[in-house]
Amino acid sequence: MIAALLVNLLRLLLLPVSALRWAFAAPRGGYVVLEIDGRVVDLQPPRVRLALSWRPRKRAPLSVERVRELGKHLMKDPRPAGLLLRMRSVHAGPAVAASLRDALLEIRAGGKDVVAYLPMGADTTTLLLASAARAIVVGPETMVSPLGFAVEGRYVRRALEQVGVEPEVFAKGMYKNAGEVLVRDTMSAAQREQVGALLDGRLGDLTAALAQGRRVDRETAARWIDEAPFGAEQAVARGIVDAVAYEDELEHMLVAGSLPSAIAAPRRAEIGAQDADRASGGGGGGAPAAARHSKNRLVSADRYLGARRALSLTPVWPRPVLGVIEVHGAIVSRAHFRGASLASEERLVASLRAARQNPRVQGVILHVDSPGGSALASDRIHHEVTRLAEVKPVVACLSNVAASGGYYVAAAAHAIVAQPQTITGSIGVVSARFALGPLLERLGVSTDVVKRGARADLFSPSRKLDAGERAVVERELDAIYAAFLRVVARGRRRPVEEIEPLAQGRVYSGAEAQARGLVDMLGGFERALHELRQMIGPKAAAIEPAIVRASRYIPPPPLLPAPVPTLLELVGLRGIAQEVALAIHCEGERVLAYCAEADDLD
Repeated sequence: MIAALLVNLLRLLLLPVSALRWAFAAPRGGYVVLEIDGRVVDLQPPRVRLALSWRPRKRAPLSVERVRELGKHLMKDPRPAGLLLRMRSVHAGPAVAASLRDALLEIRAGGKDVVAYLPMGADTTTLLLASAARAIVVGPETMVSPLGFAVEGRYVRRALEQVGVEPEVFAKGMYKNAGEVLVRDTMSAAQREQVGALLDGRLGDLTAALAQGRRVDRETAARWIDEAPFGAEQAVARGIVDAVAYEDELEHMLVAGSLPSAIAAPRRAEIGAQDADRASGGGGGGAPAAARHSKNRLVSADRYLGARRALSLTPVWPRPVLGVIEVHGAIVSRAHFRGASLASEERLVASLRAARQNPRVQGVILHVDSPGGSALASDRIHHEVTRLAEVKPVVACLSNVAASGGYYVAAAAHAIVAQPQTITGSIGVVSARFALGPLLERLGVSTDVVKRGARADLFSPSRKLDAGERAVVERELDAIYAAFLRVVARGRRRPVEEIEPLAQGRVYSGAEAQARGLVDMLGGFERALHELRQMIGPKAAAIEPAIVRASRYIPPPPLLPAPVPTLLELVGLRGIAQEVALAIHCEGERVLAYCAEADDLD
């Protein structure tokens, strides 16, 4: 409280300077410039308040949350003409990209112009985002490549056979494919079917976005995708983009009004709608006259937001919050090393308990971006979500991937929200082990065993399992699979008999999951926030979200290298890398995991 008082006192003393800074933050007719270059995430990463050791400062990823904050200020500020997106590269999952595009459409619907400048040209994701703008400008000699989406599976059965490693994979669910890369040479029919369905959905969304944004019919947009890539001038001639310019020419184009004339923005009611044929309506998304007839100036989004935030006072008394708990990365019981994105049971359980016990937390959004992982850790996290949901409203927001264990932990929420492009489901269980006997023989290593107990060496990697041992493993997996079905049935308030046909380890897009009742509604974090506020009541309208982390200190795991997963990723074996990482962190545990092959359908 004392710190907040001192900060507010300082801000009040500097208020004249801050007001002057805000007055010049956005000249009339100017554009606020938002740089997008690198990773994009849903939520703003937390600030590091105290560094115990010096490390090179990394650039924080752009968050959709920050873009929405920028949009809210822009739509209330009559001075700026609009937003200029400068996109060099975009690394975003399908759901995050959809949420960012929705945020840009909201800015246009709020009466502000949006122009996209792509100095390095456009790939599929970049053009998908740029299609939300009124006009698109690309750099000279660049390529415009809306190529669509593809999945490559790399299968290592023969490679393992050559080195003398014999994998044994146990899976429950005909679509549970997480281990097939170890025991097959080609993609199974079930895997091809579910990946094909995901690709169909992604392609349909891309086609609809290009058709709506570039004001053409779907057949034309589909032809652009099939005939890509195009040179910059070819793309202009076909109407995919509007102009070609160097960066120093862009401001003159905005001032001179040489970009396409004002075109109405989508109506606000259509923002976030997932209808493939979203129409355009009245709105005022075109470039205002001031931008065409007065000297234009560009101001960075950082400067604009910084000037606005300087006018705000820090709350002195603790206020109620809407808690946000992040389940990001593979789910493990305990992280053995840093350097990978992991959802540690230890940390998540502590955070969920903190949210349940803290009276300031009025409700919780469980933000899930995880392919799953340890079955044991998933069950314990789910148990804590269940306990939390008994006393406070909980909404699960599924981001890019919330499959298998990621869906397991979300099933206890009162409502589940997902983007149409979210990868979810995969209700099944898999277990894998490696028998190294042939490899040891080739290396000249012999194994001799003395044991007491028929199965004392059950988990020894030196031999394969016999028929009786395989039956024991199968029985255990049957029990875990049945428990998974019960968890989903209870969370969805449906009988197990209705859930079982939807399970079988199959993954769905968010749109498919919503049609089957595995997801309640479509949308991103803002939709989940709205749903949570509706559950709490009118008093929640003014309550802001805040990330909840465990109050007790948990020492970070030692920083150890993970050379094997890293090398596998470098040679394109991303799915294998994920399985190796899970093997390190989930030793001896059964796994509820979705193979990473299809979580980035590019």
